[in-house]
Amino acid sequence: MEDLSVCPITNYYQRILLPASYSLVFLLGVSLNGALLWCVCCWTRRWNSTVIYMTNLAMADLLYVLTLPPLIISNAMGDLWPFGNIICKTVRFFFFVNLHCSMMFLTCVSVHRFIGVCYPIAAVRLRSKKMALFASGCVWILVTAEILPTLVFAHTGVINNMTVCFEMTNPSDFKFYFPYGLFLAIVGFLIPFLVVVTCYCSMIKTLFCSAAHSISNVRTARMRRKSLFTLVVVCLVFVVCFVPYHVARTVYLFVRVFMSANCHLLNVVMISFKVLKPVVSLNCCANPLLFFWGSNRHRQKLRACLRKRRVQPSVSLVDAASTKRSGG
Repeated sequence: MEDLSVCPITNYYQRILLPASYSLVFLLGVSLNGALLWCVCCWTRRWNSTVIYMTNLAMADLLYVLTLPPLIISNAMGDLWPFGNIICKTVRFFFFVNLHCSMMFLTCVSVHRFIGVCYPIAAVRLRSKKMALFASGCVWILVTAEILPTLVFAHTGVINNMTVCFEMTNPSDFKFYFPYGLFLAIVGFLIPFLVVVTCYCSMIKTLFCSAAHSISNVRTARMRRKSLFTLVVVCLVFVVCFVPYHVARTVYLFVRVFMSANCHLLNVVMISFKVLKPVVSLNCCANPLLFFWGSNRHRQKLRACLRKRRVQPSVSLVDAASTKRSGG
């Protein structure tokens, strides 16, 4: 809650909508990502690059949802923050670290699949476990460095005789936060978003053209159609989860800095930004579902995990299609 007493912010929706939404995301995110990590870590004998990326993505998503309980309590109390300044900084820091890590690991998975589908020969060299481990380590280090200024900007404060935890920074410091906020929007969202969309569009085009110009049996044609459908669904989920939130956040930054005297506009963009926050959180629940849904083998592995039987690791449907194209 970053409002000024001279321009009251409407927050009637926060006590019900946000706690209910975050609670649902928390329960689904913990159970789904926990199940994914449990199956991968306990029952996968041989790790490949796909498993490495998905494990890191699940870790980022799980850490993200674990920051939600203090926010649920705070929103249910009308933005009152009873946990102190250190926990405020810690929650905001890990909230953004894991949000951006999730975005970056989705980008890594997209590039990984793109290379396998569009450049199957180069995939033999580039889609190695060492490359996946190196890329994963770089993501965690770069994102942590990128979000470090949050520890300076985020802190508790008093507004209308109530202690709150500022999500971005104190309202009086928004002009100083503005360049950093734009940096996060460009580096943490816009560039990865363009990379992901480009990769998935290229894969869809490659698979579609391959289907149109090749003679294949019924099983191969069915597999290719399912691969196309999977790519479209993943791309749509990515767009729906991330684009509205980041657009609303960027618009809110502009309005807060340059048009803060317009109380009506400020209320509109603030409500839009707050309401869309649970939408971006849904991505943490969608990733494990897409992981298990993408292949029959993944679903079989989950069932085998639940029955405590050891099975061989598998790759995703899109990765299987790319392996077949490369002759592997």
